Amino acid sequence: MTSTPPADSLTFHTASTRHLLVECADLGTTMALHHSLEAADLPGVTELIPAARTVLISFDPARTKAEILAEAVRGLGHTESASDAAREVTIDVHYDGDDLAEVADLLSVSPAEVIKRHQAATWQVAFAGFAPGFGYLAGDDELFNVPRRSSPRTRVPVGSVALAGEFTGVYPRSSPGGWQLIGRTDAKLWDLDREPPALFVPGTIVKFAEAGRETVEVAGSSAGSGSSGAAGSPDFSGSPGAASDSAVESAADPASDSATAASPFLEVLRPGLQLLVQDLGRPGFASMGVSAAGAADRTALTTANRLVGNAESAAGLESFGGAVLLRSTVDGVAAVTGATGAITVTAADGTVLTPRLGEAFALADGDELELGPTERGVRRYLAVRGGIAVETALDSSSADTLAGLGPAAVDKGTTVGVHDPRTAPHLVDPNPTQPRDLPQAGETVTLSVTLGPREDWFTEAGIETLLSQEWTVTHESDRVGLRLNGEVPLERARTGELPSEGAVTGALQVPPNGQPVLFGPDHPLTGGYPIIASVDDVDLAAQLPPGVKLRFTTSARPTSNAHPAEASRTAAGPCTNENEG
Repeated sequence: MTSTPPADSLTFHTASTRHLLVECADLGTTMALHHSLEAADLPGVTELIPAARTVLISFDPARTKAEILAEAVRGLGHTESASDAAREVTIDVHYDGDDLAEVADLLSVSPAEVIKRHQAATWQVAFAGFAPGFGYLAGDDELFNVPRRSSPRTRVPVGSVALAGEFTGVYPRSSPGGWQLIGRTDAKLWDLDREPPALFVPGTIVKFAEAGRETVEVAGSSAGSGSSGAAGSPDFSGSPGAASDSAVESAADPASDSATAASPFLEVLRPGLQLLVQDLGRPGFASMGVSAAGAADRTALTTANRLVGNAESAAGLESFGGAVLLRSTVDGVAAVTGATGAITVTAADGTVLTPRLGEAFALADGDELELGPTERGVRRYLAVRGGIAVETALDSSSADTLAGLGPAAVDKGTTVGVHDPRTAPHLVDPNPTQPRDLPQAGETVTLSVTLGPREDWFTEAGIETLLSQEWTVTHESDRVGLRLNGEVPLERARTGELPSEGAVTGALQVPPNGQPVLFGPDHPLTGGYPIIASVDDVDLAAQLPPGVKLRFTTSARPTSNAHPAEASRTAAGPCTNENEG
């Protein structure tokens, strides 16, 4: 039985204008708080991201405020644990991991004793993160507290059973990682054809057994076998197309089952640097280690959809850098928004039209639509009446380049389907929208930030450096995040790493080199590097090309982070934490 932790054991940190981080004394109280918050279903709360010592609460600022939420959390009543009815899973393991002998030496026991006690312990999924389906399992045997490898592996095989700190975990896909490998399993940790797709969700009880059969036993759940296992690596390569093609769960091919009713509409003659299908993402799946992802510039996508009469959530095409050439195969209506640059429609008879950015225009069978290189800003959005039709993953058409979920990048020769235009719920908007004031390389942009949740990990000089120094967006930037470079690195007041905790789009995470990373929509769900602040306008951040200079400003400087009401920090994406996995 667990209960809500006492209010005086909780500390509240502002994580952004719409996120509150609640810190607990230990893992047990964090798990209890997460369970109580799920049961309470507080008004205005949109998502919960539990981690090792914290629960990140996402909320709708139009419905509630951080101060109101903090008081509600403090007043939560005791809640019985659902552990008696928890989902139970048995995982068969081949205990032949590369690090088994080293782990035994670290724990001062024999390899046989490590195996015996790993099987005897009862493990429970505390939280998920790092990759879809990766669960952090806390056990009841105090023996298991194992340091991560000093040098992470560049590739850990799928199915590896590993230890790190107080946790054990199973890699649902091949990826970089610094955990100690003690074995391997054939269990499928992530399967889109299963409900839920993740075998490990918070609260699940897990037992490990010596491998002797090929199935995974799941008590109280229809696990299913399915065939949609994730593969590939969630590493950051510094290019817009960082995720490998093998890392996707579904292809952007209108011949797929979910798109068979769609008409072919656009043939891709030239995709440019990166062309992705995006909608507003897949919020609500954080418990399975899945971030929302979605369009990097949501304002641009929703505007384009409104112009052609679509619902704001309809899928469109997101182009990085422009230089895209498409051919229309049927008649339709389209609109382009976001970054500025030439838009040209060349008809089959050679007639050339130049639609304005932010206006609806007609496309006829045989027309070629060219989006020239971006001039101001870096991402452009193309909406077509009816919406792009591709196979969905977790009810979204969004391509998550880090997690490998959703449709693959749209390549040359692909024909993109569109849903029946008659299903669009609104009339085409004939009124063009005004272009936004977006930056180009060499210009300086000022972004307001909300300090927190871990500004206390930095010296006053470090915070002053953040707010006074000019930062440059480097070429090592993509949808995962933007690597920034400043002359003076941010000075930390504390060394080491945090226990893994939730991160938000727009967060400024600071690795040991002191150069911040601005998280984009495909950022890791959790991380262990401290976050000094978050950018308030994430849509503008999505339009920052390499070479732009940044200055950060905030309307208030905190004196304490003990309670949001006492210290307001509200101003008027790429680096994966290698130690996460």
